[in-house]
Amino acid sequence: MPTLLTEANYPAVPLDPPRKRWTRAECRELQSSGVLAGQRLELVEGELVNRMGKNRPHVIVVGLVVAWLIEVFGKEYVHQEAPIDVAPEDNPTSEPEPDAIVLTRPSRTFSTNPKPLDLRLIVEISDTTLGFDLNQKSKLYARAGVGDYWVFDLAARRLIVNRDPRNGKYQSMQSYSSSESVAPLAAPVSPFAVGQVFST
Repeated sequence: MPTLLTEANYPAVPLDPPRKRWTRAECRELQSSGVLAGQRLELVEGELVNRMGKNRPHVIVVGLVVAWLIEVFGKEYVHQEAPIDVAPEDNPTSEPEPDAIVLTRPSRTFSTNPKPLDLRLIVEISDTTLGFDLNQKSKLYARAGVGDYWVFDLAARRLIVNRDPRNGKYQSMQSYSSSESVAPLAAPVSPFAVGQVFST
């Protein structure tokens, strides 16, 4: 005859089960072995994050933003989807690849990843990744001391500008609608009209 159980006799499943945390060194070994061939991944806080295929609105906005950045800063200073270094304590387990970056000196002068002091501006274009870009990546960039971090929120047709990094987070976070403009800290006389990327 079955016995009636009044409580579970097995250990509770942890809410956040242990995960394998990756390092840059391990990821380079995987890449050289061919295991990651054809995959679009970036390393953020020890996790390999799938960068997923870009949908058409994402591709359009990246193209328009990069074209504007090149117009303001020059082609040699703007990179698209390039790996960067972050804070020294985060570097072993993080190597993010922002949608766009603006460098402080020409790209040809870099033989390794740009460091936080080499970055004038970081840009992420968010369609399905808004929470990730405004949480994990925002904290990662703030800890690195990146002074100007822009996130384009495609769903809400707005630009979120993060500035004044202190104590591992941005103290200033402002949202600009498609009818507003904002200039990069590194180019204060070059306002960006947010609506120009949301006109379609």
